[in-house]
Amino acid sequence: MRPNHLKKLQQQKRTAVNAWVSMGSGYLAEVLGHTGFDAVTVDLQHAPFGFDQAVHLLQAISATPAVPLARCAGLTLAEINKLLDAGAYGIICPLIDNVDQAAMFASSCRYPPRGGRSFGPARGLLYGGSDYLTKADDEILSLAMIETPNALEHIEQIMDVEELDGVYVGPSDLGIAMGLGPNAWPDRRMTQAIEHILKVVHARGKYAGIFCGPAQMGEACTAMGYDLVTPGNDVNLLRAAATERIDGVRKAQRPASVA
Repeated sequence: MRPNHLKKLQQQKRTAVNAWVSMGSGYLAEVLGHTGFDAVTVDLQHAPFGFDQAVHLLQAISATPAVPLARCAGLTLAEINKLLDAGAYGIICPLIDNVDQAAMFASSCRYPPRGGRSFGPARGLLYGGSDYLTKADDEILSLAMIETPNALEHIEQIMDVEELDGVYVGPSDLGIAMGLGPNAWPDRRMTQAIEHILKVVHARGKYAGIFCGPAQMGEACTAMGYDLVTPGNDVNLLRAAATERIDGVRKAQRPASVA
């Protein structure tokens, strides 16, 4: 089976940089995959497209060096199975609030006897290889999103779920739930929560990812030792690059002549 490059980077203690696709363009997903990102995640929770378009995005990413990941819309065995069958090499599941939900999610990503995933890998077999069935459980990443105070309070128990590979921190929802708002970075209460999650996850030898809106946050979380950092989504990157180019042109304009 094709190895999961993100797991290799984790073993080397190197942070993977992840792109986030919220626009349903296969061309855009392919461009991001060739830009130097280690992974590209297809977002089905908030992006304005569904599973059919997600398959095309995963196909586009698969033509690049980047690892194809997906965020499912919710904790649903059928959708998680379909995304894995479509070739996703990892699933980020939103709003995992307790140990029972974490166990249910992890089981959805593993074949029996380790879990309850149904066999029918379709594109997963094409992308992964003919030995997909025997090796997928060890290559696929299952990352539970930590984005509520309850999940933060029970992070130790969630990390004790054996088949769960790790977590992905959603700081916007976590910040809102903590009463800090969606842009809580660098409030000390948020940084302490992020540091605590990382400490617990790494103490168990598991994988820690995080979404970072501000560039400084991505740099700080990389320095902390997070295994995967997402420096904004495709819209953030487009807006930032466009603003920079526009500002450069505006500043270069000659002063208006006075009649």
